[in-house]
Amino acid sequence: MSDPQLRAYAPFVGPFDPCPPKTIRTYLVPPQLFIPFQPMGWPQFSPAEALRVGTLWPALYSPYTPASSKGRKVEADGT
Repeated sequence: MSDPQLRAYAPFVGPFDPCPPKTIRTYLVPPQLFIPFQPMGWPQFSPAEALRVGTLWPALYSPYTPASSKGRKVEADGT
């Protein structure tokens, strides 16, 4: 796993589970958990980029990929 925000664990799989087990589960840890305060002089996104990604500071940026779009190619709208 190359993303430091992505964590994984192996859930318990019982011998009588009716469904096929998922051996590895993943979850995202938000970066805000590891930053106690925002120091002065932090690098900032440009205003347009900050509106696009949802935060002013790159250290607090956490990309979101909906489960329904994983594995699909997302095409940019040309308008």
